[in-house]
Amino acid sequence: MTTAVLDTEIQKYLPLLGSEEKRSLLSVIKSFLNLKNEGADLIDTEQYNKEIDAAMARIDNGEFTTHEDLEKEMETW
Repeated sequence: MTTAVLDTEIQKYLPLLGSEEKRSLLSVIKSFLNLKNEGADLIDTEQYNKEIDAAMARIDNGEFTTHEDLEKEMETW
């Protein structure tokens, strides 16, 4: 079914719904959109591996905070 056909079907049935049914449907639509937007933050395996490699390079260059140093820093908060 094409998007245009789906839109037509939805427009045909929407007026037949009651107020509570429309609220429920709106809630479902918003949930779908929220899930879709959450997925936008995901990265693929290639990007994940690049970020891991970059982090490992920083560690190799000594760019990290030890647990002991972090505890000392936290005492000043």
